Amino acid sequence: MSMWKVFRSELLKMRKSSIWLLILISPVLSSLVGFGELNGSGEHTWITTLAIMSWLHGMLFLPLMTGVFSAFVCRFEHIEGGWKQLLAMPVSRTSVFLAKFLVVVLLLALSQALFLAGLLLVGNVKDLAGPVPWNEILTSITGGWLACMPLAALQMGVSTAWSSFAAPLAVNVIFTLPNILVSNSEKYGPFYPWAQPVLMMMPRLGDNFGAFNVSFETLIFVVFGSFLIFFLSGFAYFQRKEV
Repeated sequence: MSMWKVFRSELLKMRKSSIWLLILISPVLSSLVGFGELNGSGEHTWITTLAIMSWLHGMLFLPLMTGVFSAFVCRFEHIEGGWKQLLAMPVSRTSVFLAKFLVVVLLLALSQALFLAGLLLVGNVKDLAGPVPWNEILTSITGGWLACMPLAALQMGVSTAWSSFAAPLAVNVIFTLPNILVSNSEKYGPFYPWAQPVLMMMPRLGDNFGAFNVSFETLIFVVFGSFLIFFLSGFAYFQRKEV
């Protein structure tokens, strides 16, 4: 069985689940924050609106949802010997791991697309001045998505190892909460996987502080290195996992 067949099988599992409703939570709440902060004053620009919405989305919900998605795609296999049933089929462990990871990547991409839609809705309803700064917005959206890759790889490894659905989520919540403190550190913030999404999404404004002063290029380098470490570690563990 090819990886793409496993991938389609994983999507079928997701089709009737509640995961699709969870994708809406962060974009909707971020949009409400965008509407609430602007207050029709006309003083905000597209970039400041992006910063306001990215703060909640990237600081809290995006890392939390990455953990939820990763735990969810492994949830079915932890029930009643699901791993044994799956791996007894003519499918390689490589295909299974990659297919599940791609599902998480897709769900994160959908979440970012909905966040973009919410930003455009807020901007148009509030009639923000000037043209839409597509370059800055798409850099933020894509950067936030890429910054989730190390965390998704880390959470996939944890979720395949622990049979409990709640345990990986609890760990993710515990490490997400310090984000606002860690992001104050220009030295340590860029290396903290749970803080990387908001650091990549926040536009570079003149009054940035802490890790938000780190350049986008440096963050990309750190994110790529973190992803390689976590993905290869999780992949190596899954290859040796006893079922």
